[in-house]
Amino acid sequence: MSNREKLSSLAVNGGAPRRAQPFPPRGWVGWEEKAAVDAVFEQAIQSGNAPGYNGEEEEAYCREFAAYLGGGFADAVNSGTSALYVALKALNLEPFTEVIVGAITDPGGMMPIPLLNLIPMVADTQAGSFNTGPEQVQELISPRTSAIVIPHIAGEPADMAGILQVANRHGLPVIEDCAQAHGAGLNSRLLGSYGQIAVFSTMFGKHHCTGGQGGVVFTRDEQLYQSIRRASDRGKPFFLPPGASNATASLNFNLSDLAAAIGRVQLRKLPEGVRRRRVIAARLAEEIEALRTVSLPALLPGAEPGCWFLRLRFWAERAVCDKQTYCQALSAEGLPVAADYRALPHQMDWFVQRRVFGESGYPWASPAYTGDRQRQFACQNANAAVEQHFNLLLHENWSSAEIEDAVAIFHKVDDAYAR
Repeated sequence: MSNREKLSSLAVNGGAPRRAQPFPPRGWVGWEEKAAVDAVFEQAIQSGNAPGYNGEEEEAYCREFAAYLGGGFADAVNSGTSALYVALKALNLEPFTEVIVGAITDPGGMMPIPLLNLIPMVADTQAGSFNTGPEQVQELISPRTSAIVIPHIAGEPADMAGILQVANRHGLPVIEDCAQAHGAGLNSRLLGSYGQIAVFSTMFGKHHCTGGQGGVVFTRDEQLYQSIRRASDRGKPFFLPPGASNATASLNFNLSDLAAAIGRVQLRKLPEGVRRRRVIAARLAEEIEALRTVSLPALLPGAEPGCWFLRLRFWAERAVCDKQTYCQALSAEGLPVAADYRALPHQMDWFVQRRVFGESGYPWASPAYTGDRQRQFACQNANAAVEQHFNLLLHENWSSAEIEDAVAIFHKVDDAYAR
């Protein structure tokens, strides 16, 4: 087949798509979750008391979540953003100090920092990665640094051993942002068990969910857990002597027992879901290894990814088209892909224009902040990574048919566009 014929055969150019039917919906919530919620309602009807929070379901969910991570303490909250806010609040950091955070993350993975009058210091990623590394963290450490937030984007592990070496050398606490990394591991150890605190999102699209929204804060430190509990519920005097009143000003971040009932079922499904995702990713990696235009980037040695999505490297110099055109061709063939992952909060209007507290410019504008208020973060590696990569939106319920179609689509598009 000539190059012209290959191009004309693409669905984006009017040819027949490889897959006429959409890839199937995830189908990860089922009758088990409904039964769990029904049981909570039945108990509420029988008792005459509406479902609440901090009840048996939530307490059980927190115990089971902590046990899943190998032991420790977990507190369920109402979103992943809230989880990070609570974790930072629990550390009792001094205002107008600096918190280092990876450049590529959800806005909710950065916004809680200035909302607590802390200054985000944006660490570039490692070359060719969506994750920051020890060298990038070290570059930003100053006498003003008070904590480090490390996201594991797409469920790919960041270099926790190297980052912890840097953090420990400077006596800094590390918060692992595992919003996209449920069940992911590094060197046979689950992510979330490395730092002083870990935060998770359990919104509806994550590996395991608690309904529409939710989150979890995890730690192995009992004293820190007590502070987390107070920070997540308006400073209530949990674990304090009788007669103590609310100990700190905070907000109400509680999860509900209804949501926790869903989470308990989902948590039991999590290991199998992550296993399936890895099997699918491994099959795809094997089948597209010979392609010229795309590849799966290498991960850290010992990485056990969660595969929330698959990050694919597009090699523009090996193709006769740009990344946008390439991804449009994949989509037209029926493959669920996202051409851009613009998760760079420090380039968004709220950060650039310092829109946190009215027009004040706080926390950057505070006289108590002694750093560079106008500091810019070039993040060349992060910008290059989002330009060079696109995401395949897979899930654990892909069958062999979906894998075969995905492989065939990649080969068809590669064959048409490869130099």
